[in-house]
Amino acid sequence: MPAHTDGGVGRRIAYYRSVTRPKLTQQQLADAACVALGTIRKIERGERGVTDATLEAIADALGIDPGRLRTDRGAAHTRVHDALPALSAAIATYDVPEDGPVRPLQDLRTAVADAVQWRVAARYTRIVRDLPDLLTELTRAYHAAPDEDRAELAGLLVGAYRSADAVAYKFGARDLSARLVELMRWAAPEAADPTLTASVAYVRTETFFAARTHTAGLRALERALDTAPAPTAAPTIAARGALHMRAAVIAGRAHDTSAADHHLAEAHTLAGQVSEDVYCGTAFGPDSMRIHEVSVAVSLGDDHVGRALDVASEWKPPKNLPAERRSAFYIELARAQLWTGLADDAFESLKVARHIAPQHTREHPWVREDAATLRRLKRADSETLTHFAEWCAAT
Repeated sequence: MPAHTDGGVGRRIAYYRSVTRPKLTQQQLADAACVALGTIRKIERGERGVTDATLEAIADALGIDPGRLRTDRGAAHTRVHDALPALSAAIATYDVPEDGPVRPLQDLRTAVADAVQWRVAARYTRIVRDLPDLLTELTRAYHAAPDEDRAELAGLLVGAYRSADAVAYKFGARDLSARLVELMRWAAPEAADPTLTASVAYVRTETFFAARTHTAGLRALERALDTAPAPTAAPTIAARGALHMRAAVIAGRAHDTSAADHHLAEAHTLAGQVSEDVYCGTAFGPDSMRIHEVSVAVSLGDDHVGRALDVASEWKPPKNLPAERRSAFYIELARAQLWTGLADDAFESLKVARHIAPQHTREHPWVREDAATLRRLKRADSETLTHFAEWCAAT
């Protein structure tokens, strides 16, 4: 694996170690990352290089994306794209997995829970590193499992497929993403969990976004709502609320104001009945609803865009929300600001999104489009904006 030898990597490690809460000593960082103390000291002093594996271990220990420590802006992007064939290979044998070892069920639960956390934190390099082997192991476990374990393993497969799909969709591998969605739809009924089936319907909407068939996507979500479990407890309330939340956004893309308002109102009512959390892999609650209010306003466009600015003037996403969702708020806000002539504010919002979730921000098509527009407008410091546009490959 390549070694990063620029002294800036060590300086960034030392910086993030000093600003974590609680602050970490070099020894504590070494222990958390399973790296020798002497290695940490030499890296921070710029006396030795650091491999990708070690860098990712240190980033994990610091609780940040590895991209914040690297000097090569294109490294994470290239690594993810290079790893996509391994994901394709892993799912090609979903029904005929090769023989091999299988960890205990508890270990598989933990592995999938970790993958879910990487997804909501937009840790895509970590997903592509570990998910191919995990998917192969899960399918092997599912087909060999006794009847009493098959339902749970099917649910774990759905969670792992969804994490893999996040990478495929965000990085433009739409055929792979569609295949992963179909595998989720295959596995979900086996799990016999209606909330899981609802979450798969939520994810499936990606295929309608990608094809720009928004009216059909709205119809599919409304059918999913018809069969969703009654909202009697937090998980089922969140499952139904997330479907309404998603339906509001795709109705906005379809320019169906009436449907968007209806689903947004339903989602707001349900969000008021639960605390903000990640339910069945999807963040839902009052804060997520505010973010989707902005998304719906931007989707509807025209006279509705002002609502996005109104929300942002009163509220900002708290840090306990998943990084992917927080960065999406600022990406959507940047578009609203750009459309209303607030070019400088739009660039500031894009920079905030990048700080929160660099990989998610870099791969978002709106970021590229808006950065390219800002360059044409020349409304920000040219050098800073040029660096940003090069980073996200804006044309």
